[in-house]
Amino acid sequence: MAEQHQRHQQQQQQQQMQVGHPTEAIKSLLPQRGPSKSQVLAVVTLFPVGGALLCLAGLTLAGTLIGLAVATPVFLLFSPVLVPAALTIALAVTGFLTSGAFGITALSSLSWIINYMRRITGPAAEQMEHAKRRVQDTAGHMGQRGGQKIQETART
Repeated sequence: MAEQHQRHQQQQQQQQMQVGHPTEAIKSLLPQRGPSKSQVLAVVTLFPVGGALLCLAGLTLAGTLIGLAVATPVFLLFSPVLVPAALTIALAVTGFLTSGAFGITALSSLSWIINYMRRITGPAAEQMEHAKRRVQDTAGHMGQRGGQKIQETART
């Protein structure tokens, strides 16, 4: 019943807006009744909290600006020491992060290769076995050639 009443009101509002009553169009945007008790309580409770937080934000900004004004001459006096130290620390941190990223990339690549090898069956597995044998044969052949070269250079 209430839904039908609301639909009827909405249809009336739409008809009034089509007729061209600008005040009715504005009134249709506003709520039909005032705020509820819970909404009023929320505003009354949160308004002082928001004001207090805004004051704290202003005090923090003022403290930061005062600290920056006091610390700027100290930074200028010690900049021959601070700039190289900051660069060294930045490069060290970059190096550690880069090495970690490379390590994670290598481990994930190896993990993917191992999982891929485990899943291979059928003709692809035979091709992989053949490729393994060829790599082993080539490595053995290169080892023999390297040993021969070492013996030849040792003789001369």
